[in-house]
Amino acid sequence: MIRFTAKLGIYFMLLDNTKNGFTLKSNFELRKAYLLFKIISNKTLTNIGKTALEISLKLRLPILFIVKGTVFEQFCSGETLVESFDTVKKLHNKNVKSYLHYSVEGLENENSYDLSLNEVLDSINFVSEKKILDFTVFKPTAIASNVILEKRSKGESLNDNEKKLYKRAYERFNKICELAHKKDVKILVDAEESWIQDAIDEIVLDMMIKFNKDKAIVFNTSQMYRHDRLGYLKNLHKVAKENNFHLGIKLVRGAYIERENKRAKKNNYLSPICKSKELTDDNFNKGASFILSNLDLFSLFSGTHNEESIYKIIEIMKSKGINKDNSCIWFGQLYGMSDNITFNLASEGFNVIKYLPYGPIKEVIPYLIRRAEENTSVKGQTSRELELIKKELKRRDSI
Repeated sequence: MIRFTAKLGIYFMLLDNTKNGFTLKSNFELRKAYLLFKIISNKTLTNIGKTALEISLKLRLPILFIVKGTVFEQFCSGETLVESFDTVKKLHNKNVKSYLHYSVEGLENENSYDLSLNEVLDSINFVSEKKILDFTVFKPTAIASNVILEKRSKGESLNDNEKKLYKRAYERFNKICELAHKKDVKILVDAEESWIQDAIDEIVLDMMIKFNKDKAIVFNTSQMYRHDRLGYLKNLHKVAKENNFHLGIKLVRGAYIERENKRAKKNNYLSPICKSKELTDDNFNKGASFILSNLDLFSLFSGTHNEESIYKIIEIMKSKGINKDNSCIWFGQLYGMSDNITFNLASEGFNVIKYLPYGPIKEVIPYLIRRAEENTSVKGQTSRELELIKKELKRRDSI
């Protein structure tokens, strides 16, 4: 069965196969997911739920079991690395790889940064011991101060104490990337808000120059809803050619659009965000095309749930004669979302990977709230999930 559009030409409808897409879900799990996405699709209900959760936690009400049985089970793989590995094995049996992330957010002191550092180092060692894992990931603000990163990004002078804190943050980055290189584990560095991203880009570039001599080990994340990111990719390519190292790029659309636009308006500067979704989509697709045209230096981790972009990447690969299982190209989706993309691509032989967040339930609540809010705000995403689940339940009922 094929689909034809003027933009994309002819290609197989491989992402529409719900039998493959929900291969790991029981009927009960599907119905529970349907109810959850139905609630998330309603912004009012999502806001009420968020407020009720925050109040309940402040009052120390016993509600964590409710969280565990709903959003936690949908979007997280477990509370520990060991517990999450059960999910890793289930995914691997369907030719889907995983990368694990200790998704505790909101840490803002040196002790917590050191604790997060140890978690990341533990995850690298864990991955290196398991043959079915290739990647791990960390969030820069889990190991470095927002304040220091912002001042550095603005080019402001740091006082003596701030210089020490920046040096400690830089050393944490280096420890992580050095161990990843030693253990041959690919490390993804998450993107942050634009006002702290320049400092992160600067550090990660140093890490890539140092540890990506033979292949891409360190991957930076480029949020393509920023209108300057295509230029960033082209400049990176120039630097890599001049300095003889490989580039690892995780390409995403972006996660902080409301925050970015609100801050730009408040402080009266041009928002770094593209003016429309269409421009963002175009920027993402151009970025992917540029990377795929320069695979001698680039490795691409395509972190998107946008089916049109995925079809475009597949079409470019086909036109350039790039093998489906090329080790420099990965397709990644979040755990609990877009299983139709994940399992259908995997069944066709592409390199596919799921992002598996883990951590103590109470500690990952900020991540879960953000996940619910993003699902509410992303046009079409939640409705697509509901449509596919409904289609699969109907298919199963007809058997």
